[in-house]
Amino acid sequence: MIEEIKLIVKTALGQENIDIANNKDLVFLRIKIARLGHFTTNASFLLAKKNGTSPMEEAEKLKSKIIQTSPAGYFEKIEIVNGYINFFVSEKTINESFKKISSAGASWGDSKIGAGQRVIVEYGSPNIGKPLHFGHLRSTIIGQALFNIYKSQGYKAISWSHPGDWGKQFGIMIAAYKEKARAGEKVELSIDEFLKLYVDYNFRMKNDPRLEEIAREETRKLQYGDKENARLWKKIYNLSMGEFSRIIKQLGVRFDVNNGESFYKPFLKRIVDVALDRGIAIRSEGAVIIPLEEENLPPFIIQKSDEAYLYTTTDIAAAKYRLEKYKADKILYVVGAEQYLHFEQLFAVLKKLGYLKNQELVHVKFGLVLGEDSKKLSTRAGKHISLSEVIDEAVSKAAVILSEKAPEIQKHEREKTAQIIGIDSLKYNDLSQNRLSNIVFNWDKMLSFEGIAAPYLLYTYARLRSILRKAGAKKIVSGEFEAESEQKLILKLDAFPDAVRLAADNFYPHTIAVYLYELSEAINNFYHTENVLNAESSIRASRLALVNTASIVLKKGLNLLGLETVERL
Repeated sequence: MIEEIKLIVKTALGQENIDIANNKDLVFLRIKIARLGHFTTNASFLLAKKNGTSPMEEAEKLKSKIIQTSPAGYFEKIEIVNGYINFFVSEKTINESFKKISSAGASWGDSKIGAGQRVIVEYGSPNIGKPLHFGHLRSTIIGQALFNIYKSQGYKAISWSHPGDWGKQFGIMIAAYKEKARAGEKVELSIDEFLKLYVDYNFRMKNDPRLEEIAREETRKLQYGDKENARLWKKIYNLSMGEFSRIIKQLGVRFDVNNGESFYKPFLKRIVDVALDRGIAIRSEGAVIIPLEEENLPPFIIQKSDEAYLYTTTDIAAAKYRLEKYKADKILYVVGAEQYLHFEQLFAVLKKLGYLKNQELVHVKFGLVLGEDSKKLSTRAGKHISLSEVIDEAVSKAAVILSEKAPEIQKHEREKTAQIIGIDSLKYNDLSQNRLSNIVFNWDKMLSFEGIAAPYLLYTYARLRSILRKAGAKKIVSGEFEAESEQKLILKLDAFPDAVRLAADNFYPHTIAVYLYELSEAINNFYHTENVLNAESSIRASRLALVNTASIVLKKGLNLLGLETVERL
């Protein structure tokens, strides 16, 4: 409806005010307080600024034009409140909107706004050689949600993982492994063992510069093709990717492309040579740097004095590869906020090198997952909360809750349902919050069947499906809606495309997550207020249509966030 109201207002503004009609400051909003209306606009304020008059005066004139030019019966009434124009849409308009939503079905919320554009979403990129820790969850699920959202908006979306498989950490692991081997100690080749080696060596390295020099040399040897180091690296890589694949599959996440830093090894020398040849990079104390004084940023180091490359170099190569080979129009880097300076530098360097022209690169920042002490989780400090263990714990807790709340569910069904509830709860707990916020874990809040939590949404969906099963209707036909709770629910269903568009425009999946909670509230209000199964025949048919459509939209929204649904709960 909001798009229709925009068109009505812009038509009323006419050609003489086309500058206002196309002004980005022209706002249309949904009103949450029913007695004030359904929609509002600030058009009168823009007119007043242009004409040197008052918003109230312009609102009265514009209101008259809207009444003259709007479709007959579209509005129940139009009111002016403090200069704003508030619209009350009619029952007829609400019923027409429902027909449109019901007809669209699972495609409601989709658009073609991104048609012909290609977006790459980079997320869930692990550091090879270390088990996935809980902090990896944010990038993975925020990125997957954005990928799903952009795909629904008509973009050719490509999901991309960029594992850290070619950096200093491998020099540390290899140096630690060789140290143990020289001492005659047997080293188990496992991810947990390599993590222990890394943490121990890194701790000792702080007080022993000699160890750091050894690790740096092992890194350089790996990058320049040393066979023994390449063999150890391959072993670490295979172990890590095996675990990574298992966990992301459990989370319902997938990647179209999985190119780690090592993939760009053949391009790195060329990146440095071109930067030097063009005078963009200079040598400084043996290293190669790209000065960024004009951008008020620190220099970008792309090659160390020992000729080893850095992740800065691979990031340049990766961006160039995506922009040229994949013809990306937009690249989203779903990476923690602490990397903000790196991406500011990277984007500036790509422009200097001429690789970035009209394409849009976005650092989609997010806050930290904090430990119980409200401090950052750090592998270096030896603190590690295994993501795999957290997932298992979530599923286990969900199984206990299910046993208490729904003991009649068969064992095999309970196990599958607990898996969905547990993982959905982890995801929704994150996605329902502004991605820029830090998150401190709270099991009770996350697994609650009340409030802003996945179990509440899943239970709402399962209740709708239960009503439809009990009704046994094979064909659901829409009718007319007069009850207040029905109309409120339809207005909330009508708002779904707005929530999806806002999530795509601002890279904020929580707008959809919060919308789904509000939709669930509207559904439950309708369910508790109106009788569905025992209503009079024609009313029953209409309400079943509303139940069916609400279940479709709720499921669509959950799926966009990467959450599964359950038919029974």
